[in-house]
Amino acid sequence: MRLRSVKNIQKITKSMKMVSAAKFGRAERELRPARVYGAGASEIQPSEAEKTKPNKLIVVMSSDRGLCGGIHSNLVKAVKAAMTEKEDENAKVVACGEKSRQLFQRTHADKLMMSFSEIGKKPPQFCEATFIAQEILDSGFQSVVSYKTLTKPLVSFDTLNAASGEVLSSYDDLDSDVVKNYSEFSLASLLFYGMKEGACSEQSSRMTAMDSASKNAGEMIDKLTLTYNRTRQAVITKELIEIISGAAALD
Repeated sequence: MRLRSVKNIQKITKSMKMVSAAKFGRAERELRPARVYGAGASEIQPSEAEKTKPNKLIVVMSSDRGLCGGIHSNLVKAVKAAMTEKEDENAKVVACGEKSRQLFQRTHADKLMMSFSEIGKKPPQFCEATFIAQEILDSGFQSVVSYKTLTKPLVSFDTLNAASGEVLSSYDDLDSDVVKNYSEFSLASLLFYGMKEGACSEQSSRMTAMDSASKNAGEMIDKLTLTYNRTRQAVITKELIEIISGAAALD
């Protein structure tokens, strides 16, 4: 029964690996154009004063789905490690995805400001990023930092409005409204890039996890098959001994 069960599990993990490989290919293709959003929004870096502000918000990009190795737990561990630092000990967390929300809820419920579900079931869309960005902007936070495997700073409106340098100095017609609009679009763009990057990473991690699970199942099948054959042989040998002994007693 155990051997049959492990073989069925191996069939499932192999199928999941094939599905994840196909989804990974699609996610990787969609990630390439999304990188432009991330690169463009990262051109303006926060000032030193912006980095040291006491109020910080950490946006975590995970998903609702599991069975993809340790990608979600590693992501949450990185954020928790960042929050142990003195300058980030008062940071709040926005969890995008049920997996990160559940992990933060266990140990850092007081740090969890808001969460979003229905992430990862379908390819991310820019409208989803704008919705999350608007919720963050409506929350009242002005200084925002996004943490994932890579760290991308989300520059606040105050920083952009006060900026004077290589990027903004070449434009004479930039007023406060234009900078504010750019600030909001920059936030949505980085969130969109993070969602695409996270979706691609999740499928890659799931593909690897299912491959490892299939190999582990194969090794377990070999061991169980060997045990089954030895046990079966022992039973047959015992029955033969009993038959021979019985025949000898009759003689």
